[in-house]
Amino acid sequence: QLQLLESGGRLVQAGGSLRLSCVVSGDTFSSLAMAWFRQPPGKERDVLASIAWNGDKTYYTNSVKGRFTISRDNAKKTVYLQMNSLKPEDTAVYYCAADKYEVDGTDSKFYEYDYWGQGTQVTVSS
Repeated sequence: QLQLLESGGRLVQAGGSLRLSCVVSGDTFSSLAMAWFRQPPGKERDVLASIAWNGDKTYYTNSVKGRFTISRDNAKKTVYLQMNSLKPEDTAVYYCAADKYEVDGTDSKFYEYDYWGQGTQVTVSS
């Protein structure tokens, strides 16, 4: 059973930057597609970005395109989310997720992902 552990969330001012990390235990990281989701209070969990197993393909939702960058280091079994130009509406719990079936990173629904971290809180103050 894989375990995913996010870190890097904190309180930051609008316009600031954060880098989230997600370390994955187990031996299959390099064969998984990975994604970052977020869930604001009282709202659904939505995908932000996803990345193929080898890092060659990335996908972004429109609201973060140009501001957020997903990347991965298979040697470190870690996926990252670099977040720039943060806005108060980016406030949410951020989750990383792993997909063992659609490894090109094209899945965008939370129910398509097989493993989840516990989440890390990002709060952006105005």
